[in-house]
Amino acid sequence: MNTKPTTPSRRHFLTGTTAALATAALAAPPAIAQGTTTWRMQTHWPTGNWYYEDVFVKFCNRVTEATGGELTITPVQNDGLVRTGEVLDAVRRGLLESAFIYPAYWIGRIPAAAHLNGFIGMWDKHEEMAAFMYEMGALDIIREAYAAQGVYQAGPVSYAGLALYSNRPLRTTADFAGWKVRSTGPAADVFVKMGATPVSIPGAELYQGLQTGVVDGAHWGSTSTGWGMNLQEVNKYIVRPDLVGHLNGEVIVGLDTWSKSSPEIQAIFNEIVRATSADASAHFLYRDMTYAQQFVDEMGGELTQLDEEALENLRRYSLEVVDEYSAKDPEYCGKLGPMLHELQKLRGLV
Repeated sequence: MNTKPTTPSRRHFLTGTTAALATAALAAPPAIAQGTTTWRMQTHWPTGNWYYEDVFVKFCNRVTEATGGELTITPVQNDGLVRTGEVLDAVRRGLLESAFIYPAYWIGRIPAAAHLNGFIGMWDKHEEMAAFMYEMGALDIIREAYAAQGVYQAGPVSYAGLALYSNRPLRTTADFAGWKVRSTGPAADVFVKMGATPVSIPGAELYQGLQTGVVDGAHWGSTSTGWGMNLQEVNKYIVRPDLVGHLNGEVIVGLDTWSKSSPEIQAIFNEIVRATSADASAHFLYRDMTYAQQFVDEMGGELTQLDEEALENLRRYSLEVVDEYSAKDPEYCGKLGPMLHELQKLRGLV
C-alpha cells in the first residue's frame, strides 16, 4: 500500500490552507464546530502537565481549524481509551484512529522507532534532526517500517532535548560508574557502556523512586518535561549539555483510517505535524532555559557540565548502539544506520 499522500497543487495549497495554518499557529479558537470526520487522538501525557494543553491540545485544534472542520481531532489523555502500551495495536486495529505519543514504547517491535526518537549525540539542532528526517530521507524508511505494522507515521514532533536529572554530579565518564538511572531504549544501552546501571520504573513511580534512592537520576524528556513530573523537587543536579538536542515524539494514524482521508487532508495534516515540531522545539527550549535558571536561583540546584571526553564517549557508544540496531534490523535500521553515520560526518564529528 502506498502510504505517501498525493501532494495538491501549489496554488490550491497556498490559497486553501496557508492562511488557515498561519491563523491556527497563532492561537487555537475557543470552540470549533464538529467536522464530517472525527479522529480520537490519544497521548501519553496526563492532563496535569502544562504541555498537554500548550502542545497537544493546540495540535488537535490546529488540524481542525486548518481543515475548516472537515477533520476534527478529539484529544484524549494518557490511558484515556486504552493503556499507553496498547496504543500502537489500537491504532493499527482501528480501535483508536490516531495518537500523539512517544516512539520508544514500540522500539522492541519497530526498531526503526529508535531513529525517530533520537540517539544520544546524533544532533544538537532542530534543523539537523529535520535534515536527517526530511532531506536525507530517513522518514521515508521509518514510514515503511511503521506501514509494515499497519500504521502511518506522520512524522516526528520535537520535545526539545534529553536532559539528565541526577542526585550525584556527573562531569566525567568515571562519574557514571554505578549510577542508577531510570532509563529506557537506546539511551539505556549507551548508559550501560558508560558504566551506569539503568533501571526501568513506570512514570507514576518515578518521583518516589528518586525520593527513596531506588534510582540516582532519571531522564523524562527535556528539562521542562521533567519539570512537569516534578523531578526538580527530588534531584540536586541537572546535567549539561542535553544528551540529545531534540528528542522526538511522533504522530501516528491507522493505515485504514489514513487511506480514507483525501490527499488534501493528508497534505495539511503532514504540514501541521512538521510545523508543530518546529513550534514545540522553541516552546520547550524556552521553558528549558527558564526552568534551569529557576532550578539554580530558587531551588539551590546546580547545573553540572560534562567534559569533552565524556561527551566523546557518549557519541562513540551511541554509534555503537546504532550499529547494533542495524545488525538486528537490517531491513530498516540497516538503511538508517549508515545515514546517521553520514550525518555525523557532515557535522564534522567523525
